[in-house]
Amino acid sequence: MFLVIGSNMTEAHPVAATYVKNAVMNGARLIVVDPRRHKLVDFAEQHVPIRVGSDIAFLNGVMNVLIAEELYDKKFVGSCTMGFDEVAAKVAEYPPERAADICGIHPGMIIDAAWALASGKPVMLCYTLGITEHTCVTNNVLSVANLQMMLGNMGVECGGVNPLRGQNNVQGACDMGALPNVLPGYQKVTDAAGRARFEKAWGVEALPDKVGLMIPRMMEGLPTKKVRGFYIFGENLANTEPNMTKVEHELSQAEFLVCQDIFQTETTRFAHVVLPAAAWSENEGTFTNSERRVSRVRTASPAPGQAKPNWWIFREIARRMGHHWPSESAGEIWDNEISVLAPSLAGIKYHRLEGNGLQWPCTNEAHPGTCFLHSEGQFTCGLGVFTPVEWTPPAEVPDKEYPFVLSTGRRLTHYHTRTQTGRCEGLNDILGEETADISPLDAHDLSIVHGEMIRVRSRRGAVTVKANITPRVPKGMVWMAFHFREANANWLTNDAFDPVTQTAEYKACAVAIEKN
Repeated sequence: MFLVIGSNMTEAHPVAATYVKNAVMNGARLIVVDPRRHKLVDFAEQHVPIRVGSDIAFLNGVMNVLIAEELYDKKFVGSCTMGFDEVAAKVAEYPPERAADICGIHPGMIIDAAWALASGKPVMLCYTLGITEHTCVTNNVLSVANLQMMLGNMGVECGGVNPLRGQNNVQGACDMGALPNVLPGYQKVTDAAGRARFEKAWGVEALPDKVGLMIPRMMEGLPTKKVRGFYIFGENLANTEPNMTKVEHELSQAEFLVCQDIFQTETTRFAHVVLPAAAWSENEGTFTNSERRVSRVRTASPAPGQAKPNWWIFREIARRMGHHWPSESAGEIWDNEISVLAPSLAGIKYHRLEGNGLQWPCTNEAHPGTCFLHSEGQFTCGLGVFTPVEWTPPAEVPDKEYPFVLSTGRRLTHYHTRTQTGRCEGLNDILGEETADISPLDAHDLSIVHGEMIRVRSRRGAVTVKANITPRVPKGMVWMAFHFREANANWLTNDAFDPVTQTAEYKACAVAIEKN
């Protein structure tokens, strides 16, 4: 069984969605929880169309039923977890009637989902940015973990909590320490012993012992000069960050801005230096996917012009700042540094990454890799920890002036800000402009016809865009993507952030619709 929540897999992760659809056609069961009736819903036995931002209320409601009807996995909860009583007390406050009222659905949907989830084992829970791009992302993720532990779906193959990452190799970047709080292999920057290991290997003294800044704080530091040098590596922030008017102001105030990318982008307009990088197919290296599988990437074609591999660019900058890094290839970097310094990757050597790759943790060269985590209920910290969480509404909700909820995402035809796919004529022929997807009921009330140009306006900006009237969008909701510059949803989105992860609330803001 699959529980897919906050994930339009068919457009955002079409390859993964194909596996899910094939499994369903071979007898697997599927429940989809999402405000929209996207195409994966066509394969589901149950679609729960909750309101945008009500995920925690729904999940707490399901857990309320699991406990009240004694449907949860008592053995797993009793022997492999801690904190269950605290969660039980919290979800007791979310009977199906209250949860359903928050979610905008019938209470029977919550009850049916709970009984279905309890009747199948294992259940694989998959989520994407519909869970994480909220001001309550931390609590959203804790809530899905609570549910899976309560059902006993952890530590088993085809179970677990499975985040489908927003971009290729997000997992690999995090593994390599591209986060402000960890070194490679998720070793905390606040841990003196871990820092000492890297200081010795890198030939430096006194690595920073404090957690660094996340993107919103970096951006806010540009106008004030708290951040004086800003290095953007493979990101088109001018199009991807919320409230683009604010973002453009911040980028324009940068004292020194470097962009390292494969093409000129909307962001390189603000750069003082642009470093031309080789594309993924022009590089040797590794990618790591959502199931922690490290796979080889091999050069398919030479890089054009002055473009160089990313590792080479970083090494040359270090050399010109007086530091010698000896590795001469991606393979040497992995074998001489990554596998030596990160215990969870110690057994992954470059020569072992043939065929299907290896999944970490892989602690020595005889280790076959780890297919799934928490086997036999053995969590990294010993016991799985339940955490009670309260539902909170989005930072901005509809009102009289802005009566609609705007939610954003991706369309199948294009990838992110079209830095790559926008240069492909065939894809532009399929989808050459953005639309605002609205329900037939709202279109009727506003006298809008399909294909008509409309104005979508928020407290931060307005865009003129073609109306796409579709029954897949519920009444009261507008759905847009951020692929096209002119009608980019991020002119409208709210730059409110989760207090822990500082992830922006791309999935919910209040807008008005007007005939153009």
